[in-house]
Amino acid sequence: MKIKKINLKYIIVFLTILFIAVGCKKKEMLVKQPNIIYILADDLGYGELGAYGQDKIKTPNIDKLAASGMLFTQHYSGSPVCAPSRYMLLTGKHSGHAFIRGNDEWASRGEVWNYEKAVNNPNLEGQRPIKNSTVTLGEVLQQAGYKTAIVGKWGLGAPTTDGIPNKNGFDFFYGYNCQRQAHQLYPKHLWKNEEKIWLDNALVAPHQRLEKDADSLHLASYEKFQQKDYAPALMQKEVLQFIENNKDQPFFMYYASPLPHLPLQVPQEYVDKYVQLFGDEKPYVGEKGYFPSRYPNATYAGMISYLDDQVGEIIAKLKALNLYENTIVIFTSDNGPSYTGGVDAAFFNSAQPFKNDYGRTKGFVYEGGIRVPMIASWPKKIKAGSQSNHLSAFWDVLPTMAELVKINPPDSIDGISFLPTLLGKEKQPEHEFLYWEFPSYQGQQAVRMGKWKGVRKNIFEGNMEVELYDLENDITESNNIAKEHPEIVKQIEHIMQKEHTEAEIERFKIKQLGDHKS
Repeated sequence: MKIKKINLKYIIVFLTILFIAVGCKKKEMLVKQPNIIYILADDLGYGELGAYGQDKIKTPNIDKLAASGMLFTQHYSGSPVCAPSRYMLLTGKHSGHAFIRGNDEWASRGEVWNYEKAVNNPNLEGQRPIKNSTVTLGEVLQQAGYKTAIVGKWGLGAPTTDGIPNKNGFDFFYGYNCQRQAHQLYPKHLWKNEEKIWLDNALVAPHQRLEKDADSLHLASYEKFQQKDYAPALMQKEVLQFIENNKDQPFFMYYASPLPHLPLQVPQEYVDKYVQLFGDEKPYVGEKGYFPSRYPNATYAGMISYLDDQVGEIIAKLKALNLYENTIVIFTSDNGPSYTGGVDAAFFNSAQPFKNDYGRTKGFVYEGGIRVPMIASWPKKIKAGSQSNHLSAFWDVLPTMAELVKINPPDSIDGISFLPTLLGKEKQPEHEFLYWEFPSYQGQQAVRMGKWKGVRKNIFEGNMEVELYDLENDITESNNIAKEHPEIVKQIEHIMQKEHTEAEIERFKIKQLGDHKS
C-alpha cells in the first residue's frame, strides 16, 4: 500500500511537470511567431522616397528601413485608387474577381458628399461595405493567434454596417471609417472601434477655396485650415500604444496612414523646414479642389517627412521593447501619386522613372498609377541591403502572411506567396501574369506578362484596342508596339477576357466586356 502511494505521488509530480513543460512550450512557440507591421502610405509615388531616387523630399527613416532589408522594384498596388486597392490587399484577389473594384460612395443613401451631414449622421458616412462572407488578411492572422489592428483609413464599409473593421478580422480599429471624411486631416471626429471620438477641431468642410478678399501671400489667411488635433498624430499614438499593449503576444498592425493624400495639411514646423530648402513659391488657393496652401510644395514634402518620422518612431518603439528582431515591417503605398489639389508631381518627379502627367499616375493603370515602392525589413531573416525584381502585387500579401504564420490561405485567391523571396530562397513561384481592371476614368484594363505590359483604356467609349509596351526597353510606356507583336496582343486579350468576371455591384459592371447592366 505504501509503495502504491509513493508511485501515485511520483506520477502526479511527473504529470504536473509535463503539463507545465507543454504549456511553456506552447507559450514559447506563440512568442516566436513574428510580429507583423504593414504600413500603407496613401497616394505615395514610386519615386517619392530617397531609397527610390527622390532628391527633394527627405526620408531618412524609410531609407534606413530599406538599407536594413529588401527593396522591391516590381511591386504593384491592387488598383490605381484607394478602396479597391485595399480590398485586393485584404482578400488576395485581383480586380477581375473582386467584389469592390472601384471607389463606391454608396450615394443611394442620400447626401453622402455633404460633409457636415455625414459628420452628424453615420448612416451617410463610409463606403459600400464588403460582404459578410469575405475572408480577410486580419481573419487569417487571427486564426494563427494574432492580435490584429488597423489604424488609419478603412474605406470598406460604413459605420452602421457589417463592413466595419471589427467585424472583418480586426480586434482594434482607430481612424477614419470613411474616405470622404479623410479629406480633412483636422477632422471633427475619428472612430475607435465602434465608438465615435469627437476631436477638438472646428467643423471645416473639405474642398474650400481661399476667401476672395484674403491675402494669398499671408499665412494668417490659411489659419482655419490648421487646427489642434491632427489625425495622423492621434493615429501614431494609437499605433505605439497597441504595440506596447501587445508586446507579449504576436500582433499584426495594419497602419493605413492617410499621408500624403490630400488635402495639403501638416504641422507648420514641417512646412518651414522645406520653405528653407525650396524658397518662396506660388500659393495654391484651392482652385482644383481640396484646401488651399501657402506653400504647396513645402507642405507636400513636409507630409511625407512627417510620415517618415512616424516610421522612425515605430522602429524605435520596437527596439525599446526588444521586439525589433522578431518583427517584420513592410512599407508600401496604395497607388501612384495624385495629380490635383496643389500637388506638383512634375516638381518632385513623383512617379519616376515613370511619367508624371495626368493620365499616367493615380487613377490610371499605367506604371505610374499602379507600380509602388515596397520595402520589407526583418533583422537576420531578410538580407540587409538586398533588392528584388520579383513581380508581385497586393493580392500576394495575404498568401505571404499565411505562409509566414503557417496557416492555409483561403481558396479562390489570385495571390502567390513571396515569402521565399523575402527569406532568400531559390524556389520562388512566379506569376504567369498580373491583371487589373478599373471601372472608372472611362474604363481600363491592364496585364503585366513578363516584360510585356498591355493597356486598354477608354473602354466606356467603345475602345477595345490594346496598347503594348516592352517595359525592359520602354519603362515610360511611350512607344506602343502592338502592331509589331500581334501574337503578344492576342495573348493579352485572352487574359483580359478570361480574368474578367461580371461584377456583382452595378457601379462596377463594364457592359463592353459583356456585363449585363440593369
